[in-house]
Amino acid sequence: MNTKKLLNTALNGLDSIGYRLDQYGITGKLNRHNVAAFIMLEQKHLEGEWDSIQAKFDRRRSQVDTLLKPVISRVNQFRGASGN
Repeated sequence: MNTKKLLNTALNGLDSIGYRLDQYGITGKLNRHNVAAFIMLEQKHLEGEWDSIQAKFDRRRSQVDTLLKPVISRVNQFRGASGN
Protein backbone atom coordinates (compact mmCIF):
# COMPACT_ATOMS: atom_id res chain seq x y z
CA MET A 1 0.00 0.00 0.00
CA ASN A 2 1.48 3.33 -0.98
CA THR A 3 1.77 6.26 1.40
CA LYS A 4 -0.78 8.47 -0.33
CA LYS A 5 -3.45 5.78 -0.25
CA LEU A 6 -2.72 5.05 3.42
CA LEU A 7 -2.89 8.75 4.29
CA ASN A 8 -6.20 9.19 2.47
CA THR A 9 -7.64 6.17 4.30
CA ALA A 10 -6.54 7.59 7.65
CA LEU A 11 -7.94 11.05 6.87
CA ASN A 12 -11.25 9.59 5.69
CA GLY A 13 -11.46 7.60 8.91
CA LEU A 14 -10.73 10.74 10.90
CA ASP A 15 -13.44 12.63 9.04
CA SER A 16 -15.87 9.79 9.72
CA ILE A 17 -15.08 9.78 13.45
CA GLY A 18 -15.41 13.57 13.60
CA TYR A 19 -18.74 13.42 11.78
CA ARG A 20 -20.09 10.77 14.15
CA LEU A 21 -18.97 12.70 17.22
CA ASP A 22 -20.56 15.83 15.80
CA GLN A 23 -23.83 13.94 15.30
CA TYR A 24 -23.82 12.98 18.97
CA GLY A 25 -23.09 16.58 19.94
CA ILE A 26 -19.75 15.70 21.52
CA THR A 27 -17.47 17.90 19.43
CA GLY A 28 -17.35 19.66 16.13
CA LYS A 29 -13.60 20.19 16.23
CA LEU A 30 -12.30 16.79 15.17
CA ASN A 31 -11.60 16.96 11.46
CA ARG A 32 -8.62 16.74 9.15
CA HIS A 33 -8.12 20.51 9.05
CA ASN A 34 -7.91 20.91 12.81
CA VAL A 35 -5.67 17.88 13.16
CA ALA A 36 -3.36 19.20 10.41
CA ALA A 37 -3.25 22.60 12.10
CA PHE A 38 -2.44 20.95 15.44
CA ILE A 39 0.35 18.88 13.87
CA MET A 40 1.87 21.94 12.20
CA LEU A 41 1.66 23.89 15.46
CA GLU A 42 3.39 21.11 17.36
CA GLN A 43 6.04 20.84 14.65
CA LYS A 44 6.83 24.55 15.02
CA HIS A 45 6.82 24.16 18.80
CA LEU A 46 9.34 21.30 18.59
CA GLU A 47 11.51 23.27 16.16
CA GLY A 48 11.54 26.15 18.65
CA GLU A 49 12.49 23.81 21.50
CA TRP A 50 15.29 22.33 19.40
CA ASP A 51 16.60 25.81 18.56
CA SER A 52 16.52 26.69 22.25
CA ILE A 53 18.49 23.57 23.16
CA GLN A 54 21.02 24.30 20.40
CA ALA A 55 21.45 27.89 21.63
CA LYS A 56 22.02 26.71 25.21
CA PHE A 57 24.50 24.12 24.02
CA ASP A 58 26.39 26.64 21.89
CA ARG A 59 26.53 29.11 24.78
CA ARG A 60 27.90 26.48 27.16
CA ARG A 61 30.44 25.31 24.57
CA SER A 62 31.55 28.91 24.12
CA GLN A 63 31.98 29.30 27.88
CA VAL A 64 33.99 26.09 28.13
CA ASP A 65 36.15 27.10 25.17
CA THR A 66 36.84 30.46 26.83
CA LEU A 67 37.97 28.68 29.98
CA LEU A 68 40.03 26.00 28.25
CA LYS A 69 41.94 28.12 25.72
CA PRO A 70 44.32 29.62 28.31
CA VAL A 71 44.86 26.22 29.91
CA ILE A 72 45.61 24.57 26.58
CA SER A 73 47.95 27.43 25.71
CA ARG A 74 49.87 26.93 28.97
CA VAL A 75 50.06 23.17 28.42
CA ASN A 76 51.40 23.73 24.91
CA GLN A 77 53.96 26.21 26.22
CA PHE A 78 55.01 23.71 28.89
CA ARG A 79 55.35 20.94 26.32
CA GLY A 80 57.43 23.21 24.11
CA ALA A 81 59.73 24.19 27.00
CA SER A 82 60.13 20.65 28.28
CA GLY A 83 60.70 19.22 24.80
CA ASN A 84 63.90 21.26 24.29
